[in-house]
Amino acid sequence: MTLTSAAGIISLLDEEDIQLKNFALTKLNDVVDDFWAEIADSIEKIEVLYEDTGFEHRQLSALVASKVYYHLGSYEDSLTFALGAGPLFDVNAISDYVDTTISKCIDHYINLRVRLMADEDVTIDPNLEHLVNRMFHRSFDEGKYKQAVGIAVEARRIDVFEKAITSSNNVEEMLSYSFKICMSVLENRRFRNEALRVIVRLYNQAAKIDYLSVCQCLIYLDDPVSISSILTRLIQSNDQDDILSAYQIAFDLVENASQQLLTKIFKEFKTTLSTDEAMDVEENVGSATSEKTDTTTSTEQPTESNTENKQSNTSGEEEASKSSEYGNAGKILDILRGDITIKLLSEFLFRKNRSDMQILKITKDYARNGMAHTATVISNAFMHYGTMSDTFLRDNLDWLGRATNWAKFTATASLGVIHKGNEKNSIKLMSRYLPKDNAASNGMQSGGALYALGLIHANHGHGILSYLRNQLKEAASQAIRHGACLALGLAALGTANQDIYDDLYDCMIHDEAVTGEASGLAMGLVLIGRKSPEPLEKMITYLKETDHEKIERGLALGISLIMYGCLEEADDVIETLCGDENSNLRCSGMYTIGMAYCGSGSNKAIRRLLRVAVSDVNNDVRRAAVLSIGFVLVRAPEQCPSVVSLLAESYNPHVRYGAAMALGISCAGTGLKEAVNILDPMMHDSVNFVRQGALVAISMILIQQTEAMNSKAPIVREYFAKVIADKHEDSLAKFGAIIAQGIIDAGGRNATISLLTRSGHVRTESVVGLLVFSQFWFWFPYCHFLSLAFTPAAVIALNSNLQMLKVDFKSNCKPSIFGYIPYIQPPKEKPKGKIPTAILSTTAKALARSKRGEESKSAIKTERKVEEPMEVESSSKTESKTAEKELDWELLPNPARVLPSQLKYIEFPKTGRYAPLKKSNKGGIVIMKDLTPGETQETLEPLPAVNIRSMDEEEEAEPPEPFEYDED
Repeated sequence: MTLTSAAGIISLLDEEDIQLKNFALTKLNDVVDDFWAEIADSIEKIEVLYEDTGFEHRQLSALVASKVYYHLGSYEDSLTFALGAGPLFDVNAISDYVDTTISKCIDHYINLRVRLMADEDVTIDPNLEHLVNRMFHRSFDEGKYKQAVGIAVEARRIDVFEKAITSSNNVEEMLSYSFKICMSVLENRRFRNEALRVIVRLYNQAAKIDYLSVCQCLIYLDDPVSISSILTRLIQSNDQDDILSAYQIAFDLVENASQQLLTKIFKEFKTTLSTDEAMDVEENVGSATSEKTDTTTSTEQPTESNTENKQSNTSGEEEASKSSEYGNAGKILDILRGDITIKLLSEFLFRKNRSDMQILKITKDYARNGMAHTATVISNAFMHYGTMSDTFLRDNLDWLGRATNWAKFTATASLGVIHKGNEKNSIKLMSRYLPKDNAASNGMQSGGALYALGLIHANHGHGILSYLRNQLKEAASQAIRHGACLALGLAALGTANQDIYDDLYDCMIHDEAVTGEASGLAMGLVLIGRKSPEPLEKMITYLKETDHEKIERGLALGISLIMYGCLEEADDVIETLCGDENSNLRCSGMYTIGMAYCGSGSNKAIRRLLRVAVSDVNNDVRRAAVLSIGFVLVRAPEQCPSVVSLLAESYNPHVRYGAAMALGISCAGTGLKEAVNILDPMMHDSVNFVRQGALVAISMILIQQTEAMNSKAPIVREYFAKVIADKHEDSLAKFGAIIAQGIIDAGGRNATISLLTRSGHVRTESVVGLLVFSQFWFWFPYCHFLSLAFTPAAVIALNSNLQMLKVDFKSNCKPSIFGYIPYIQPPKEKPKGKIPTAILSTTAKALARSKRGEESKSAIKTERKVEEPMEVESSSKTESKTAEKELDWELLPNPARVLPSQLKYIEFPKTGRYAPLKKSNKGGIVIMKDLTPGETQETLEPLPAVNIRSMDEEEEAEPPEPFEYDED
């Protein structure tokens, strides 16, 4: 018999007999899903039974009340009574009620735990703790260890986090997953470090320790002592694999660690060596360092004799042989110094340069004003990033000479982008333009030359810092001081050098607008991520006091960089900045959110940025807020289009511009179709600067993308050319199109933009480069900072002597998918013919009538003809005309150009002689293990030294052929 009402059961709750009440509650629990609306009218009776501590079945009444409130949609009350139900609430039951209640329970528990970790006065209900623990046990029983790790990380439960890893069937996989979760989900720096310590400890407990992964954790923990001890342990091992692992770790450290951490590791590693070995290493390695340092510092007043001495540097072969003489420790120190990595990547860019000079030639012909001229110079710098090819500039010196004032500053600085990494010859290269005491120098060129030195030595300036400091102190003009400040900030990036900071601060307090802007930014570059309270207070105070808007903008960027990666520790500073009436301080607050939560994907940060983007009264602040969303979402670029899609249609053009740049930053190098679809209509926006932002952003997304990877890539390239050639197009949009052409073909079509390293770390150089590049809105010379975000798309295989091997990588896909973009063909010249004879209108009409008559007669004749059989080509001829079928794979010689999306198709021949120490699908520099060590190895000959000349120095004529002189 079907029950039609619960009224009879409910009436039993009024009985005095406890057994009747228990019977009623049991029945109500069974039918509550059907009669919850009727039971809800008597919910007070059920609550009274629960509150009666003497009632022995109060947990059952709590369960019934929880289900009623669940159906009523009051989930908080439902959770409260579910906790009171104790063990009667079955976490293993399969129902919507259980799933929803558990979800609400976990969310509530996580919220309380987060507040508890923030040192708030919070008390957690023991019933809630017990229920969550039961949920963890359920996950363990069902083998859902990843789910348990995720909840444990969010709930800050380090005990469950460790248990979930150790209880799994594949501990190595769980450690890798846990590391990824800690880096992408955790917003609490303190707990993240605690979790990473646990991961390091578990790695060290394994039978075979994965030192590569351990060091990745230690980089985040900023632990140079542990890293150097690992390197020492490996190089002192008798196992060749351990020594090769040490080399690989050292290369990974150079790619992922900050300049300050590398310096600490370098010093700590030398101290951990034995005394005799340390002296031997010091004697050999130190000689190379002193040679470089002395050469640099002695060029405070560069002369021809000094620059000639630069030519006597050791060649690549001699360096390799010298390195082998003083053993494995010397090689580690060579790698940690960064010189080897820079040399290898520079050689790769030089070897593989595929720049299309025809594009620049066409663009130059359409550059008819100063803005387009500057954009073409910058585009050339991007296109030839790191290739050391300045042919375009040398071939167009007269055209280049049209640059005046700050355009000349920008043009001179562009050489630093082209010669990025060419540190040994940097002084000789820029010698003509650097400040000199014995002659009056052009302030714009000298400032640009110093800026170029900073770009060449960016994030690797230990050999140039003293020279730049001296130039800053002796500078005679604002332009020179501006260039020197930017150069110091770039060269000392992340070093936290107090002396350099003091020099920059002293330079700022002179209250010169142009100099103060550069020094404010440079202080942030030097102290990036340090969260130094005293410098922060000084910079904020000076920003409030100064009357120069340029200084305010420079300090706004510097403050945000100091808080880079600080997560919740930056919240107090953010509150101070965002609550100020000064719009530049509020802009700084927006950039500080983007920097502090860079790559975290923090919902809290995104909500705050979105709120400011639609509510602030200042357009600059709104633009900065939307742009900063791109930095927060660099680890999840696929989410950015959905977040900014509505902002891209905003009535405010500044918000639309910010949305375009946010997409370009977050989705850089991905070719993401959703982002391209949003930017496509924005390239035709009615506002010129929105079109500019869209053009630049879409080039950042489609960098090195072929038609096979993204069908809109060739269309976008054609549109760039159309905008540049259109004489009616606005200058701002044309500037964006010219810059975009350089970005999309950066590094000779061998570089991409990536904000993450191959190991998953947020790449500090790229973040800095994109943040400062976005400020070209105010100051065009900042465009060159984008070169910091360029990453060579290379896979380079080395042997134990750190030499490039003659090996091939197999790419398991068609060559056309990731191949180079074909060169554009120069326009064909039309043959000059005779001028057509003029024809009168009456004559033309007569000719047309006669032609129509002839056509009608020929049509009648054609109808009367007998149809003849059509000739068919033989099958052999058809086959000969058919194009050869493209292979599904190709072999790429070392060093290989491999785009990020191509890495998953790369593998080493399984029957080859060498095997990589790390997975080849991560790219970069890979140390190879020789499986047949007795045989002779084939290595690539290093390229001959590039002949470096200053821009206006003519190339020397070749010497004549040998001959005999006869006096007669």
